[in-house]
Amino acid sequence: MRIGLALPQYDYSVAGESPLTFATLLHYAQAAESYGYDSLWLSDHLFLDIKKYGGTSEPQGAFEPIATLAALARLVPRVRLGTLVLCEALRPPTVAAKALSTLDRIADGRLDVGLGAGYYEPEYAAIGMDLPSPGDRVQRLREATEIIVALLSGENLTYSGDFFSCTDAHLDPPAQQKPRPPVFIGGKGDKVLATVADVADGWNTCWVWKPEDYRARANVLDRACESIDRDPKSVVRSIGLYALVGENESDLAARFERLRAVTPAGVLDSVSLDQWRQGRLVGTAEQVREQVAVWAELGVETIILGAGALPFQVGALEDVAALSEALKDI
Repeated sequence: MRIGLALPQYDYSVAGESPLTFATLLHYAQAAESYGYDSLWLSDHLFLDIKKYGGTSEPQGAFEPIATLAALARLVPRVRLGTLVLCEALRPPTVAAKALSTLDRIADGRLDVGLGAGYYEPEYAAIGMDLPSPGDRVQRLREATEIIVALLSGENLTYSGDFFSCTDAHLDPPAQQKPRPPVFIGGKGDKVLATVADVADGWNTCWVWKPEDYRARANVLDRACESIDRDPKSVVRSIGLYALVGENESDLAARFERLRAVTPAGVLDSVSLDQWRQGRLVGTAEQVREQVAVWAELGVETIILGAGALPFQVGALEDVAALSEALKDI
């Protein structure tokens, strides 16, 4: 099992620091690399509010992922770097492919490319675009993925779709990885999983999952693969999970109370530890390792840890270290 970390990226990500500074983001990235994490991840929003998690509706600032990963690539030289996930609407796919191929070269071939259909209506309004219907978003994602995969593979591409087209597009210089940087799609709906089977190397879903629910979605993906004669095992699978580990139950409870104290108001106010650990990677070191073994049995190859109670929040650097220690050599 490979272990990744969702880096702090938003103005809510680190308690007491808003706006978030690059120095802090870099500190967490370098610490995670020193702890032995295999990969580091950033998401893709122009800004983000946390209303749906019980917090404020006020937009929170965010670091743009491609530019930020390019900076990190020269400062954290070992770990893989990934997007979890790029919103297709924010960049034309040919332009996204160009930026990603450049990033792969800057990172010396350490890039994982995650793509998604998008959902956050305020940022669509910010770019002057109506939020497309779910069906159109999935079709846009399919076309964008087809274009990005072809270009990252070194093709000279002419393409005509319902939403995107290009003529004799190519990347010069090309991506460093051969045959290309791996491209995965994030999501869980039937049409998204069919798109994964058709056009992507891998699948990711985040941040709260019970194994039985994940197994049901994985079975949908397997059937989609089988319907086009693709080996389901050829789909690389990762999952993002909120995570917290303690030396014992008392230590775990203390760490949860610390997390509650540094998490924005409304998110954990009425949530108990017993409630919060459901669908998350939470427990003593032994319990967490047992949970990881279950995910491995389900075909997950990488677990990306969210060491907080919100996406790309980090409760404490000490928790990042403790998770790494609990999961080393797993």
